[in-house]
Amino acid sequence: MKKLAVLCLLALNAGVLLAQEHQMSKNYQAPADPLVQQKLSQWQDLKFGLFMHWGTYSQWGVVESWSICPEDEGWTQRKGPYGETYNGYVKAYENLQTTFNPTRFNPEKWVAAAKRAGMKYVVFTTKHHDGFSMFDTKQTDYKITSAKTPFSANPRSNVTKEIFNAFRKENFMIGAYFSKPDWHSPDYWWPYFPPKDRNVNYDPAMHPDKWQKFKDFTYNQISELMTDYGKVDILWLDGGWVRPKSTIDTAVDWQRGIKFNQDIDMPRIAAMGRAKQPGLIVVDRTVAGEFENYTTPEQQVPGVPLDHPWETCITMGDSWSYVPNDHYKSAQQIVQLLVKIVSRGGNLLLNIGPGPDGDWDPVAYSRLAQVSGWMETNGEGIYGSQSVAPYSTGDIFYTKAKNSNTLYAFLMAGKDSTVKFEPTVTIKLNNIKAVKGVSLLGQKQKLKYKLKGDELIVSLPAPIQHNTGYQYAATFKITY
Repeated sequence: MKKLAVLCLLALNAGVLLAQEHQMSKNYQAPADPLVQQKLSQWQDLKFGLFMHWGTYSQWGVVESWSICPEDEGWTQRKGPYGETYNGYVKAYENLQTTFNPTRFNPEKWVAAAKRAGMKYVVFTTKHHDGFSMFDTKQTDYKITSAKTPFSANPRSNVTKEIFNAFRKENFMIGAYFSKPDWHSPDYWWPYFPPKDRNVNYDPAMHPDKWQKFKDFTYNQISELMTDYGKVDILWLDGGWVRPKSTIDTAVDWQRGIKFNQDIDMPRIAAMGRAKQPGLIVVDRTVAGEFENYTTPEQQVPGVPLDHPWETCITMGDSWSYVPNDHYKSAQQIVQLLVKIVSRGGNLLLNIGPGPDGDWDPVAYSRLAQVSGWMETNGEGIYGSQSVAPYSTGDIFYTKAKNSNTLYAFLMAGKDSTVKFEPTVTIKLNNIKAVKGVSLLGQKQKLKYKLKGDELIVSLPAPIQHNTGYQYAATFKITY
C-alpha cells in the first residue's frame, strides 16, 4: 500500500500511516464488456468491504514488505540484530518463512464478524511486494504451503483458498489482491545487480528474455488464482510502478522514479482472467485505462463525488499489517467514514491485519460488533445508494436509494458518540417540490415537517429529543 497523498479530504483522523505515496489516476475509462459492467454495478451497491494484509512479516510486527526495499529506509527502518547490513536483514526477513505457523487461523470466525458488521465483500493479499505467496502456487517455493513453512502441515495451509471458500459461502464477493512487482523473484530483482529502489533492477529492453520470464511468472500465478480458487469477482493489482512507460504521469513524484518500461501485458492477463472468470473486475491501480475498472484513493475521502466507480481503502488501525498494540479507530470513526464515503458515491474497504497466530486483535472484533448494531438500524441508507446533492451540509450527509424517490439524511454524532437532537432539524433538499413523509430509522412514528424552499424542517417529539440511544449517526428517511 502507499502513503497518503494530498487531495481535498474530509476529516479522517486516520492516525499514523505506515505506507507509501498513492494517488488516483486522473482519467477513467469505463469497461466495454457488458458482464464487467454488470458486476461493477453489483459491486457498487455493496458499499462496505473487508481488506486483509497478512504475511510472514506479521511475526515481526513490521510494515508489510517495504522494509526490504532500499528506497524506503527513511520511513520503514530496519531494526534489531539483522539491521546491521541490508543483505543480512533480507536474509532474516525471508527466513521468516521457516517459522510462520498461524495455528489459530479460522476464517469462519472472520466471516461471522464481518457479516454481522454489514460487510459484503472481501479482498485478501494473496501476494504482497515481498513475493511470499499466501496460496499454493506452483511457480515458486517461497509460499505458505512450502515444506519449509511449518504451517504447510496444517490441512488448511492454503489460506487463500480457505478464506475465499469461507467468505463465498456467506455470499461475499471475492477479491484477490496481487502485487505485480515481486521483490523475491530473480527475474524482477536480478541478483546480478543490487536492488536500487522498488523498481525492476535491470533494463527490460536490454534483457528481454529475463523480463519475459517475469511476465510469464506473473501470468502463471494469476492464472492459478483464476483457475483453482473458485469464483473470483475482483483482481486487485497493486504496485503501479509496474506499468507501460507510456502511462507514466510525471506530475506524480513516485512515477517520475520509474526509469524503465515495465509492461507486463495487461491485455493478456485480463483476457485470461475473464475467460476463466467472466465479468471479472480488474483493478490495475493508478494505471488509467481499460484495466482500472474502479479507482482506489487510499486513506482518504474525496471532498466531492467522483464521476466513476471508486473505493477508498482505509486501515482500521494505524498500519496495514499487524502491529502489536496498534491504535484502532473507534466504531464512531468507522461508521462516520462509511457514511462520508457513501455520500460521495464510493465504497469503503476497511483493512484489518491478522497477527502471526492467525487471528485478529480482539479490539478489531469489538469494533466490528459495535458497527453491526448501527448497521442493523441504518444500513438501508447505505446499501444500493447513490450520492445526491447537496451531498453534505454541516453535520448532515445525504444518500439516495437507487431507482426510488427516497433520500437518507445522516445526522452525525459529536465527540461523545451520541447524537444530540434539537427540537427541529433542518435538512437541505435539492430541487424537490413536495415531500410525502419523514421518519427516523429505528422509530416507527412519522415525523412532522415543513418544506420551505430547499429546506425541510423536521420537528422532533420530546421522546426522540431525549433519546440517548442513537450513537455515531442518526438517519432520517425522506420520501418524495
